[in-house]
Amino acid sequence: MPVDLRPAARRTAALVTRVEDAQLGDPTPCTEFAVRDLLRHIGELAVGLQYTARKEVGDGTASAPGSVGDQTLPDDWRERLPHDLADLAVAWSAPGAWTGSTQAGGVTLTGTEGGLVTLDELVVHGWDLARATGQEYQVDELSLRAVHDFLAGALSEDGEQGIFGPVVHVGEDAPLLDQVVALTGRDPGWRPPGK
Repeated sequence: MPVDLRPAARRTAALVTRVEDAQLGDPTPCTEFAVRDLLRHIGELAVGLQYTARKEVGDGTASAPGSVGDQTLPDDWRERLPHDLADLAVAWSAPGAWTGSTQAGGVTLTGTEGGLVTLDELVVHGWDLARATGQEYQVDELSLRAVHDFLAGALSEDGEQGIFGPVVHVGEDAPLLDQVVALTGRDPGWRPPGK
């Protein structure tokens, strides 16, 4: 089920370009990441998941993001990340990207699973970045529905555990974006402290 990743990649890239230097140390909904760490993580994913799309199993797909290499945010992040995100979307639009088998973070996946993992990373980390930096965040319905179905399909039998750990419960009438965020274990109401 190929999904066009270009809207999600463009949205995340636009968020990146509007982050202010003074916000780099601010907290994010990913409790282990400050804004600078989240940006670095997005950059790593934007490159690593291109290898996943191209089925280039090896160093780029064998390790979890952040487990090897430089842990600092590059100086040219405002230019580099949008470029890498655009390349990521192109990689996943190539014939065959969503077929066969591939690898991400050392885990063997189908092409479809790899594409949905990539979309999930773009949508959820886009939300993380928007929420941490006080930016507006809207997601197209197709991307949201694909990520929701992917995450909901991976729930434990009791519905308490998702891919990323315990889910946060929201009502069935909650906005779809809130439902997606909750399935990743994040509180859809999260705001930076003092905001």
